[in-house]
Amino acid sequence: MTVASPNAARGVAVELIGLRRTYGTVNALDSFDLHLAPGEFVALLGPSGCGKTTALRCLAGLEDPDAGRITIGGRDVTALPTNKRDLGMVFQAYSLFPHMTARQNVEFGLEMRRQDKATRAKRAGDMLDLVGLSTQADRYAHQMSGGQQQRVALARALAISPQVLLLDEPLSALDAKVRTQLRDEIRRIQLEVGTTTLFVTHDQEEALAVADRVGVMRAGKLEQLAAPLELYARPASAFVADFIGLTNRLRGRATGDRAEILGGSVPLLPGSGSGDVEVLIRPEHIDVTPDADGNASVLSASFLGAHGRVTATTDAGEQVLVQVPSASLPDFSPGQRVRLTPRGDAALAVAL
Repeated sequence: MTVASPNAARGVAVELIGLRRTYGTVNALDSFDLHLAPGEFVALLGPSGCGKTTALRCLAGLEDPDAGRITIGGRDVTALPTNKRDLGMVFQAYSLFPHMTARQNVEFGLEMRRQDKATRAKRAGDMLDLVGLSTQADRYAHQMSGGQQQRVALARALAISPQVLLLDEPLSALDAKVRTQLRDEIRRIQLEVGTTTLFVTHDQEEALAVADRVGVMRAGKLEQLAAPLELYARPASAFVADFIGLTNRLRGRATGDRAEILGGSVPLLPGSGSGDVEVLIRPEHIDVTPDADGNASVLSASFLGAHGRVTATTDAGEQVLVQVPSASLPDFSPGQRVRLTPRGDAALAVAL
């Protein structure tokens, strides 16, 4: 189910219908369909070359699709130039004008739209306040940090009150702490403003944390488009299960809607195979306990902050990752015998 912004009435629907884009023999987009509800925040994820940036650039008018249609608010914009599509865009490179202050950068789009000086000043002030930079209004780009520059770029994109906001890897040039802070700020601002937003990123944590729905792409197509929790807990394919988060692949036997692995049984997700299969199961869906007569041996135990990770090798020679509370890490040491037991959480089985 789509979860739209509380301000969805201020957003517009966006549709990419049957888009095809080829570069030589490469299908960057292959009959690609995507619908964004008014005010919705959708993130596109996928490996390099999967087509996610091409989809965004086609929506932006920076690329022409070989086939298909693009509509914004019900209006066909496929043949319109970028400046006629009413879009705000923020890219990885901040692209601020170095000879302008933060305020002047934010005012630029309004000036191009022939807004009067008082209106420009008021709107720029409001947008800089929205991104938390009202005290930096008179600074130049070289006087601001990378995170501050990207906030200015976001304020500039929003100042023109676009129907759609496009974000193409906007945080990838920032360090981890700033990236997390700005990620959360972007979501807060998007919810407050209500602009329909398409966000392209290679960072799955980023996408899962901020989007209403996340689309996983592969070879120019959407493998799955779903709410973050559904995407993680109920992957529609082995590709999605492998791509999102960590997944163990364990040999098992599937019969009906259950599979036998590690001496236990797990329910299977729809679309799972039967017979001799590989069962894809998350590290947090396996229990590990010290047991001299267990079915595996510990390879390593790693501290990862709020939780830890135990890597073990089963007697069948399969390597298994298990997530555990950090406090229990001292219970496990290399070479120690343990018992691995699957929990009752649903897993995905694929044919061998």
